[in-house]
Amino acid sequence: TSHDWRTSPFAPGLGEAGQSGLDLGAAPAVRAEMPPVEPEAVPDFPLGAARAQLHGTYIVSQTRDGFLLVDQHAAHERLVYERLKAARAAGGIARQMLLIPAVIDLDEAAAARLEAAAPDLETLGLVLEGFGPGAVLVREVPAAIARADIGAMVHDLADHLAEWTGTAPLEARGDYVLKTFACHHSIRAGRSLRIEEMNALLREMEATPGSGQCNHGRPTWISLSLKDVERLFGR
Repeated sequence: TSHDWRTSPFAPGLGEAGQSGLDLGAAPAVRAEMPPVEPEAVPDFPLGAARAQLHGTYIVSQTRDGFLLVDQHAAHERLVYERLKAARAAGGIARQMLLIPAVIDLDEAAAARLEAAAPDLETLGLVLEGFGPGAVLVREVPAAIARADIGAMVHDLADHLAEWTGTAPLEARGDYVLKTFACHHSIRAGRSLRIEEMNALLREMEATPGSGQCNHGRPTWISLSLKDVERLFGR
């Protein structure tokens, strides 16, 4: 007897815990005794409700007529960037003093670039100074990214400074710095999230203009309608 997935005792969705133990030859009478499964209510949000996380990287969100796949790193990176830009526009990016200043070793040219850019970086929340040949001392960082890997962020920033030209607008340079900050603070791929955290990310995305595109121009989420899925299955 063939198994009718529409009468499965497990709710429709991804990764049902008990599915691998199903006896595909189970008698129909056993299935008939199970109560019908009511469709799960979906809150009326533009980006739906989080249902699962795949490969520690993608959030699966159910919408009224399909589902979304959200790249958690790309989405959060954009949100952090927009927060920093909003803080700058509102009068200044709040800074947090490091309990122990961080000494970052670099090559001499990179350290010199950072030291020369220190006045501009301070307006963006990063306070540093030269610390002998080939090193800088970081005293304060933007409060919004205080938990970032400061060393990796400063190394990336030094590399980006080397690519700038004297003709680059100051605001564009500042935006690039903020993008670097956001990249190092955002939720990384591979980090496990609770459903509450996933939904909080979705709600902030809905409230943030431009959140559908990451800082590098790629989409932060893609959508499939039920009609799309049915076409894939030839229905």
